[in-house]
Amino acid sequence: MNEILNSALIWFCIGFIFFALEFAIPGFILFFFGIGAWIVAIVCFFTDISINTQIILFISSSLVTVLLFRNWLRRKFGNSGVNSKHLEDEYIGKVAKAETSISPGKSGKVEFKGASWEASSDDDIAAGENVIITETRSIILIVKSIKNI
Repeated sequence: MNEILNSALIWFCIGFIFFALEFAIPGFILFFFGIGAWIVAIVCFFTDISINTQIILFISSSLVTVLLFRNWLRRKFGNSGVNSKHLEDEYIGKVAKAETSISPGKSGKVEFKGASWEASSDDDIAAGENVIITETRSIILIVKSIKNI
């Protein structure tokens, strides 16, 4: 019985970590791996299954939930596409600050609205320089040096 509780507790903690990471890493994927881990935790709480079965159940339940519910939940919460009009209004034309140097072919990081974002540019940008967001590609911000405007 003690081993069953340990497995269930471990999978519950893994699920919680996935949920916490979802806040740090945008994309709405890790959420479903958290769901998969919690499904395994529930199954482990009521039955004694091998670690191989646990891993197979985790992977399959995570993938099934991603495939079945991700797009539906994104539409439900108003995030139907990362290049939507809403994101254009919220990001395009706004000023961010380069956290690292960015150059053509070498991405870097920018700070925008208190969060760190992956960024790419055709300009050479030094760390600490202010930049303008010109485009979004998935979760990557395309920026331009304010000096070149």
